Amino acid sequence: MHFIVDGQRINATTGGRPFDPSKPVVLFIHGAGFDRTCWNLQTRYFAHHGRSVLAVDLPGHGESEGAPLATIEAMADWVPKLLDAAGVQQAALVGHSMGAMIAVQTAARHPARVRALALCGVAAAMPVHPEMLESAKAGTAKVRELMTFWGVGRSLQLSGMSVPGLWLTRTALAILERNRPGVIANDLEACNAHKALAEAGKSVTCPSLLVLGDGDLMTPARNAKALSEAIAGSRTEIIRDSGHFMMIERPDETLVALKTVV
Repeated sequence: MHFIVDGQRINATTGGRPFDPSKPVVLFIHGAGFDRTCWNLQTRYFAHHGRSVLAVDLPGHGESEGAPLATIEAMADWVPKLLDAAGVQQAALVGHSMGAMIAVQTAARHPARVRALALCGVAAAMPVHPEMLESAKAGTAKVRELMTFWGVGRSLQLSGMSVPGLWLTRTALAILERNRPGVIANDLEACNAHKALAEAGKSVTCPSLLVLGDGDLMTPARNAKALSEAIAGSRTEIIRDSGHFMMIERPDETLVALKTVV
């Protein structure tokens, strides 16, 4: 379905059920260079179990119009505009990587709009390797290859996927290759520049869960400690044999974790 936010057509999927804003709403927010499709394996469950679901393409991503927003703060201030367009007062936010950063900042800056947080593949800071930034700015394929190589857990590089027929590395590359010029560079620069996530976490008051992969090379679990300590009452769930893309690599385990908070 589509919404108009800041005059731009924004695309979101609903998990296979009509969107009903009177039900508890769960908003899924993708990471850098990705889109709504990364949540396919979780949205359907919540949409068929008492929730209304939106998995959104951020501006400039997927099938949404507009230019990508340049900072995590701007992305966080955009989320309430989307909720307004959808007729939603409050939602649980499920974010992955850059999407998790957006979720934390949204909860800190707009606490009345967020009833719970689930933060997948998150860390207190997400510095981006200079080679990735350089390639992203130049528009070469190296950044996409590095994001895939470092993002997918080592145990799943060659085999071991729990979802039959899914080739994770090829799927991730295909999503990244669909990006319009400059989008990946925009997102990685936004993540690299954002140093205030743990500080923002101190202002979060809603129930919060960090979902981390024990083999995540992009955002190692140890790098989330400062954020988990900053968010009062937060819990942490470690997904075994998972890299950065736990919602695709270990969909069942990720779903079990999400069910405890959203």
